[in-house]
Amino acid sequence: MRLPARLSAFALAASFLTLSACSSGPVRRVSEPTASIQQLRVRADGAWDVQLRLQNYSSVPMRFDRTALALAFDNGPAARLDLQPGLDVGPESADVVNATLAPLPAGRARVAAALADGASLSYTLSGSLDATPQDGKQRSWTIQRESVLSPVPGLPGALR
Repeated sequence: MRLPARLSAFALAASFLTLSACSSGPVRRVSEPTASIQQLRVRADGAWDVQLRLQNYSSVPMRFDRTALALAFDNGPAARLDLQPGLDVGPESADVVNATLAPLPAGRARVAAALADGASLSYTLSGSLDATPQDGKQRSWTIQRESVLSPVPGLPGALR
């Protein structure tokens, strides 16, 4: 009779441990977000329409409040992305904010050359990104992102 009493006590303890593990809920993880250019399209007036992709790697929703980013190509500064997107992005998701930019002359020339040659264009985004995790305080993250844009076949004046 002693063995079943120990077994039932063990089963009861295991049940309490299982229930207490379930009560903690999902882990709240806030991770550094990133930004990248999804598309850059040259307008007839020389300005650029830029789709800036904002990536939330956190396990909670995040509101992207401000970007202060410098866009540079291999020949130097090209434009600024100083935006206030006010964009809510779900956990482990991304969304795009659209902006029209007035590029610097060197940036305009570099994009024109890449489009004329059908060549890829390396770029760097550097600066800061301010975002607020759900039920948290606004934080500022330093962004340093290098990537490449390539001409889009069938879409004149566009790089992705």
